Amino acid sequence: MTRLSTIGALLIVGALSAGCVDQRYLITSDPPGAMVYRNGMPIGPTPVDDQFVYYGKYHFTLVKDGFETLQVDQDVPAPWYEYPPLDFVNEVLNPFHLHDLHAFNYQMRPIEAPNKDEVFRRGEQLRERGQTLVPQQEQLPPAPPLESPRPAAPGNP
Repeated sequence: MTRLSTIGALLIVGALSAGCVDQRYLITSDPPGAMVYRNGMPIGPTPVDDQFVYYGKYHFTLVKDGFETLQVDQDVPAPWYEYPPLDFVNEVLNPFHLHDLHAFNYQMRPIEAPNKDEVFRRGEQLRERGQTLVPQQEQLPPAPPLESPRPAAPGNP
């Protein structure tokens, strides 16, 4: 009987320590090599993969010279086996190691060079508009007179 209980205990310990889910995401960009920030913290240039702890929304920022900075609020959905109570069964009783990989690809737009004539035209319009504004004359009430400090009474230090 002790041999059977020892085998049972080993099976229970093995089952409880075995299963887990490796949660990762992979971010690629077109063009590659954009620096990726997750919630303001740098994680590396694309293509980049990283682990995550929770499912939900993440804020990614992609930055590359010559391209517009891209701000993305990305939802990372939970798979069906991560909903309660299945998540307990999956992470505690499942003896297999699962990989949950989410792949995201982002297209970056090149920065367009501004048209110099258009910039000068808009600047002139702004200058003309500013010259038509008349400064407001505010009437402030007169300031109250300042009280002078009273001299100390003679004989009192």
